[in-house]
Amino acid sequence: MRVLVSGASIAGPVLAYWLTRYGHEVTVVERSPVLRKTGGHAVDLMKPAMDISERMGVVERIEALATGTERITVLREGTRKPISADVTKLFAAASDRHVEVMRDDLSEIYYEATLPDVAYLFGDSITSIGDDGDVTFENAAPQRFDLVIGADGLHSNVRGLVFGEVAKNFTGAYLAVLSVPRELGVPGAMNGHIGPGRSAQVYGARHVDDARAVFLFRSPELDYHHRDIARQKQLLREAFANLHPEVDQWLTYLDDDSRVFYFDSITQLREDRWSKGRVALVGDAGYCPGPAIGGSTSLAVLGAYVLAGELAHTDDYEAAFARYENEMRDIVHASRNFALGVAKTLIPTTRTGVWALTRGAQLVTSLPSWMVRPLAKLNTKGLRLHDSMVVRDYERQGAGVAAP
Repeated sequence: MRVLVSGASIAGPVLAYWLTRYGHEVTVVERSPVLRKTGGHAVDLMKPAMDISERMGVVERIEALATGTERITVLREGTRKPISADVTKLFAAASDRHVEVMRDDLSEIYYEATLPDVAYLFGDSITSIGDDGDVTFENAAPQRFDLVIGADGLHSNVRGLVFGEVAKNFTGAYLAVLSVPRELGVPGAMNGHIGPGRSAQVYGARHVDDARAVFLFRSPELDYHHRDIARQKQLLREAFANLHPEVDQWLTYLDDDSRVFYFDSITQLREDRWSKGRVALVGDAGYCPGPAIGGSTSLAVLGAYVLAGELAHTDDYEAAFARYENEMRDIVHASRNFALGVAKTLIPTTRTGVWALTRGAQLVTSLPSWMVRPLAKLNTKGLRLHDSMVVRDYERQGAGVAAP
């Protein structure tokens, strides 16, 4: 089948890789004129996503570009003594095979894995999708495809064109990422400040030319457009005013338009149907559990792998879409619930909550490694949720055939 995929970030290239491996002809359209750089913030790949990446032959590249973050040190607002924790123990508790990698690096790795088998159409966007698969673009000539897949993120163009407004759940929090000079971040460490309803950290990686400042804060829903950068920067300044002079310094780099900047609400999509006619959604475009808190990157990798597996060697796309939705529904529901709990935990709204978070992290990571992981494995719906995702071997089972 001829398949058009919208979005060249994470889910899009992973889906394209597996679809071409199963013999389909794939074109990926991407609005950005080049491979998108959305801020290069760090994302987590848990064991299922790492296993899929290994089957794609890219796991060694991912591991070579790991951020290497080992410690986090935070200073609570109004105090003088910072608290430090060993995050390698937290990562080990969460997953048997975890890697933290810059999102831009991961996107590039997956993209390069699809070359030269996948056609890419950069600097363009879909303007209409017909019931028969006729697609029009802003710039390219119209074409007909058997299927169209939206892998274009939380603000999906494909979802808007075909599904219209869908149910969303604003978690009450916002995320921003800003690139800052390399000397402000220490490779292997994350350092920052936390107060009621807001936290800011800066970190570096040995292979990255600059550092990243990441901001999380709670707020009632704010009035801005997701492409209004000036308004987003204003809101970020207001949210972090007077947290700490060091944070004030980081925020001065908002005035430098050459700095990469990302800002968005932490919002969940609540729909349980991710297909309509010849169109399906994958990753954040369909079931975003919440950026930065719900394991959305690992979920996107798994969803792309499952969708491709169900579409392999079959022309019955409606049945394949149904199997894909059934396969993903439980883990999507669990990820949404998990994310809501993480949002409350990571951004406490009281001084007591801030104290409990920092001291709790310090206490857990002070335990010996042999004790932390067994305790975490007792709860597959919490910290170990994403390792509980099942990665089926579609090639061995007979791709496109429902599991017995």
